[in-house]
Amino acid sequence: MTALTVVRDEPAAGTPMLDAHLVVDRAGFRLDLTLRISAGEVVALLGPNGAGKTTALRTLAGLTPLHRGHITLTGQDLDRPDTRRWTPTERRPIGVVFQDYLLFPHLTALDNVAFGPRRHGLDRHRAREVASGWLTRMGLTEHARRKPRQLSGGQAQRVALARALAVNPALLLLDEPLAALDARTRLDTRAELQRHLAAHPGATLLVTHDPLDALVLADRLVIVEHGQVVQEGDAATITAQPRTDYVARLVGLNLHRGRAAGHTVRIGSDFSLTIADRHDGEVFVAYPPSAVALYPRRPDGSPRNVWPATITGIQRHGDNLRIQLAGPIDVAADVTPAAAAHLHLVAGQPLWATVKATETRVYPAAPGDRNRVE
Repeated sequence: MTALTVVRDEPAAGTPMLDAHLVVDRAGFRLDLTLRISAGEVVALLGPNGAGKTTALRTLAGLTPLHRGHITLTGQDLDRPDTRRWTPTERRPIGVVFQDYLLFPHLTALDNVAFGPRRHGLDRHRAREVASGWLTRMGLTEHARRKPRQLSGGQAQRVALARALAVNPALLLLDEPLAALDARTRLDTRAELQRHLAAHPGATLLVTHDPLDALVLADRLVIVEHGQVVQEGDAATITAQPRTDYVARLVGLNLHRGRAAGHTVRIGSDFSLTIADRHDGEVFVAYPPSAVALYPRRPDGSPRNVWPATITGIQRHGDNLRIQLAGPIDVAADVTPAAAAHLHLVAGQPLWATVKATETRVYPAAPGDRNRVE
């Protein structure tokens, strides 16, 4: 295999390969996002629809210009409005895998992968050698002469990844790379993608709404809402201490913000939860849906945390049912199908909910937490 060599300046030790401050204004929306990614690091950008994920990716790729800020890759400015610096998309050392892959329908898999090396100056023969080597790495040698319509979803995804990597990009951008796949293909392709990303020496940004993709593939998570970062860190930190409703739902926890005084956290004006450990000041209280117990009548004895609730929704959740409850606080509870049948659970039904103080996890709410949870 003939390797494609792209000459680029490497950042100094300790300097991130990508250093970007993305400021983009649209009607009624502003993206204001700082991203730093080191060589060999995979960062997942997560957020709800409309949070700004796709705008961030398009800006890095050069498809949407910055209004302010900068994009610096391997020490070189690609986009810096204050100095009128702008690098066209085709001249950026960036590879992109789009959600729909966007393979050229009239080209074979081999020539799709060879397209980038050709654009970087290799002749047709050498570009095809590079492409053939990448198809071999992807386990697609026997599909080299097939056109995109003759490929399965998983095969097309691997061709798109090979095309992006064939130019030795300093930055690899992945836009929902597994979203178009069925569940079984997604499982197998995720494992393959993890292997290829681990071998990629450049920086990688994975844009996704799927928490499992992010947790499996990324070294670090950046959560964006309303165009701004609301939380970032490794998976263990974020799953242990979510700081917005969106993040809590992402990791499967109930979350409330309130003011603690000793063993009591006041949430809103007229509801309190008892907690196991002493805390003071603004805190988050988190607990899993499995910790919420449901009763048709107020339970006997004196459980500290008990409140009336009304069922607003019932959904399948793995082997259990997830019950959405409204009341003085909105919570989710997980119950077995047998328990649901015993309680005759239906939407609109009044119940009593409880959670033990020992089941709650409490941690301080930082002043910089942008999204208040009630």
